Amino acid sequence: MNTNRKKNTSGEKSPVVFYLLITAVTLWFLAAQIFGSDQSMPKISEQDMIFTGSFTWEKADGSIEPISVPGRYELPAGETMTIRTTFPSDYDATAIAIRSSLQDIRFYIDGELRAEYSTRTDHSIRKNSSSGYAFCDTSAQDAGKELVIELTTYTNNYSGVVNTIYNGDRSDIWRLIYQDYGLATVIAFFLFFAGVVTVLFGVALGIVYRSRFDMEYLGWCIMISSAWMLGESNIRQLLVPNQSALGTLCFLLILLAPLPLLLYVNSVQCGRHKTLFNRLGFAAILNFFVCTLLQLTGIADYIQTMPIAHIVLVITLVVMFVTLLLDARHGYMEKDHLLLFGFFIIITVVSIESISVYMIVSISGIFIGVGTLIFLFINIIRTIRHVHELEAARQEDELRQSKEQLEKISLQIMQMLSTTLEAKDEYTKGHSLRVAEYSARLAKALDWSDEDVQNLKQAAYLHDIGKIGIPDTILNKPSKLSEEEYAIIKQHPLIGAEILKNISLIRHVTEIARSHHERYDGKGYPDGLKGEEIPIHARIVALADSYDAMNSRRIYRAPLPQNVIREEIAKNRGTQFDPKLTDLFLKLMDHGELKLEDTPSVENSIPVPGVELEVGRFVSDLMSTLRSQEDAENFDLLTGLPLRNVGERLAAQLLQEHNGCLIFLDMDNLKQINDFYGHKSGDRALRTLGHLLSECFEDSVVCRLGGDEFLVFLADVSQDSATEEIQKLFDRFRTAKANDLEIRSASISAGLCMCSKGDSFEDRYSKADKALYYVKQNGKEGFFFYQQMEQEYMKEPSSGKDLALVAKALQESGMYHGALDLDYRDFARIFEYINNLWDRHLCHCYLVMVTLETAPDHVPYIENIEQALECMEQAIREKIRKVDICTRYSSMQYLIILFEPEESQIPKVMDRIFIQYYKLYGKNNFYPRYDYTAIQNENKNEESRRTD
Repeated sequence: MNTNRKKNTSGEKSPVVFYLLITAVTLWFLAAQIFGSDQSMPKISEQDMIFTGSFTWEKADGSIEPISVPGRYELPAGETMTIRTTFPSDYDATAIAIRSSLQDIRFYIDGELRAEYSTRTDHSIRKNSSSGYAFCDTSAQDAGKELVIELTTYTNNYSGVVNTIYNGDRSDIWRLIYQDYGLATVIAFFLFFAGVVTVLFGVALGIVYRSRFDMEYLGWCIMISSAWMLGESNIRQLLVPNQSALGTLCFLLILLAPLPLLLYVNSVQCGRHKTLFNRLGFAAILNFFVCTLLQLTGIADYIQTMPIAHIVLVITLVVMFVTLLLDARHGYMEKDHLLLFGFFIIITVVSIESISVYMIVSISGIFIGVGTLIFLFINIIRTIRHVHELEAARQEDELRQSKEQLEKISLQIMQMLSTTLEAKDEYTKGHSLRVAEYSARLAKALDWSDEDVQNLKQAAYLHDIGKIGIPDTILNKPSKLSEEEYAIIKQHPLIGAEILKNISLIRHVTEIARSHHERYDGKGYPDGLKGEEIPIHARIVALADSYDAMNSRRIYRAPLPQNVIREEIAKNRGTQFDPKLTDLFLKLMDHGELKLEDTPSVENSIPVPGVELEVGRFVSDLMSTLRSQEDAENFDLLTGLPLRNVGERLAAQLLQEHNGCLIFLDMDNLKQINDFYGHKSGDRALRTLGHLLSECFEDSVVCRLGGDEFLVFLADVSQDSATEEIQKLFDRFRTAKANDLEIRSASISAGLCMCSKGDSFEDRYSKADKALYYVKQNGKEGFFFYQQMEQEYMKEPSSGKDLALVAKALQESGMYHGALDLDYRDFARIFEYINNLWDRHLCHCYLVMVTLETAPDHVPYIENIEQALECMEQAIREKIRKVDICTRYSSMQYLIILFEPEESQIPKVMDRIFIQYYKLYGKNNFYPRYDYTAIQNENKNEESRRTD
């Protein structure tokens, strides 16, 4: 333990050391940059690259006006602005450049057209050239010559604009431009990448949590803003081959920008202002199509209609910010104050960028870049918090579902226990169901809602659940109860309330169980409540409970006549019962509205969700409970079916009350699938069959026996109906496996045996197994009835020429030590075989049943039972011969086949076993006894012997 603690402490210190080292390295690097020598490439001085000289503007009327460059002058759109200057005598630069602001540019040197910049012909949807740098090659030979620059634009926004003129080496000019505008471009690239990652991150979160995250919409906002920044970059000529398309993209993105913003904020606000945002989105889409139509028709360029797009964008941002403030004021943004700050930053930077377009041409989106990074960081924090809340909500939901699941299981168990309690007495059978129905009819007469009526009905069904804790001798006593017995039975409301105290699925169920024996005059029990102190649900059930008690047959009397019941209820108005409820109940009696002819037979059931008294429905309810209890020890998690011990017990019980068909199913080729494709594929095949069995035989007993074997009992079906049902299963399984290559080789075989009420389960089980074996012998993937086998001639298979080798292999594979120990199925086969030996060879064998009885006044704890059974099994194995056979028959019994003993020696054999048992166990809380009978043909009888 000390070693582990040291290791954990070391593991906790490791991250601290790492972060300290990283911090030290970072500080060293920053110090080196601040205080170390400057080893970077020398920066280019902008003054050295600017062309200086005297510039004149030659106007269209021939007049000359001196101008300053850069600058802006009054000039109508569409007119050409001609600028003249002269190269200095010492001029030796290799290039001259000027930025086009949506302008066509021509360079004339000494009257000769030296270079031209125009992109209008490349894009028919535009009437202006893209903004970009126009270059003209020069040399020292141009010194002293006249330079003429013609600028033409077709939009008022940039008509008359003259940008800075650069001269020098072309690469140095680009270095200067990158020096001024490169940072914004780098930020734009980073934001574009961040936007893509954010979209992918939002989509991934949406897939995982099956919901859309606002991060997805935010990612689109970032991508659009970064793409706009790239399009506005002064070095976009270096980014893409066709800068005109990139320039056009900027305008389109500005038109579309409100849409992802609206989607994002609508997601943040959970749709509270959806209608308003839909209208803004419609306005943005309409503006997009109108501006595009004007551009295509040549009526107005995007740059001319851009103010409208900016207005729509600003209105969108303002509306978003205002709605967020309103949400904050109404308490919706308690956890999102940081988000409001982020929106304020975004609105500020977008406003600065929009205004800059009209004042200083462009500031390249640097403000938007910084603002977007801040906003992204804020939203990452918010999304992480949201994911944490989703995880917490998911875990809480799982806990809630688990609690509801447990409550449903508890309710079903209580309902079954209540039904079982009443089923013990023929005279009280169906009492709770009838009380629930009478209570519901009285609630309807009170104009309760359907939901409240249904809730009362479910709660009333459990009103007597507390009687589970009352001894049967008191509950079923036909004569008058003694004072002590009456005191005990008065405890059942308290017991019921304690059982139901944690049930929240059915409202008022606890108060009904506790207070349905309270009296209106305060003389009831257990709390002596009076009048309105008694919950109205309990007052209703009290009336219905008393009415059914008088209207039902008892062991000591027949049902009371209706007039006597009416008189008794009226007599107790205001004393035992609520006066108003009594009047309404008597009115229902007088109008015949309490008769149950319109409901299922009172002897069987009155429908209450999840509960039916009819035996088949009772079993179905039990099976439904077992399927929903995924962690129960009697439940097979793989197939969704009960396990063998549950299914066989239910089938045996049901067989005592119903005719039907017992089906023994086996999946073929499961081992082949496991070996070839792996056990996951085999599990999938078993799971598929299990689900189909649940669906096809929903109201029947279905269980997994183990491995690839299943058992089904269909109650009250004919052979033709059973054939139809099993054929439906075969068809659905073929369809299901056809879509899965790995389990396509799987098939099912089934043996069926028609059963009559009261048949031995073991006998019918064995015969269904024989029918299955017959199917296996004849090619698998089919089904056969045992009754059909009895009509056919069964040939014995030949042994083959390698019989000696087969016998040797059987001998080696069947070797064992001690008494032969088989499971019940194999034991039954051996039993039948020995039975046939008696017919042929008069081989005298005996079947012995050993039973462990519980000693009087002893509580059988499960630990003691298991210990006693283990000791008994060990004693049997040690004291019987190798030729004898034994198996576990039930929870407290073993079966033994003694091969040809002398009958007089059987007591001695059993005495040896019992002596050994007492030696091993050493306690006297369980004592063994045995019965034995000769194994012989069914047509011969011999009395069985019993010895304690």
